[in-house]
Amino acid sequence: MPLINTVTPEKAEGKVREIYNEIQNAFGSVPTAIQIYSSSPQLLARQWQQVGYYMQHPTLSATLLAMMRMLISQNTNCDYCVGFNEAMLINMCHLTQEQVAAAKIDPASAPLSEKDKAMLLFVLKATKNSNSIDQNDIAKLKALGWNDGEILDGLNHGAYMLAGDTILNALKIERDF
Repeated sequence: MPLINTVTPEKAEGKVREIYNEIQNAFGSVPTAIQIYSSSPQLLARQWQQVGYYMQHPTLSATLLAMMRMLISQNTNCDYCVGFNEAMLINMCHLTQEQVAAAKIDPASAPLSEKDKAMLLFVLKATKNSNSIDQNDIAKLKALGWNDGEILDGLNHGAYMLAGDTILNALKIERDF
């Protein structure tokens, strides 16, 4: 049970209900990881907007983003997010359990293109130690075809995951999948 009160889909009203309906239509349910934001409808709206932005991203693939989230969450010990994204990689992105397990041990073995793998490793490096990033890291991404906006989007996704993991871990969100 989370450490703060949340609004369940059955009890949602107003703006929270509207957002929950959108989430329900997109995912089939409202995960507890999203319900935690219900005590702040503005934050819930921002969270859902962020999810929607990345679901429609033209160059950061669902596989790349889920791999980022899983590996960042592994580093922050967020069991909820590791499991959720692991399931997404297997069930929606069609990776095998062996591919996912290997990537958890060695992110450089992730079954991604060279370009996507470079973005993954960049974001993992930055979320472990943001001060470790230098011009060479950016130049490598640009040489593979990433532009400034895409680099920022990838890094933002990773940083946003750190914030989400902090909230889920601190408030004791339990798995609902």
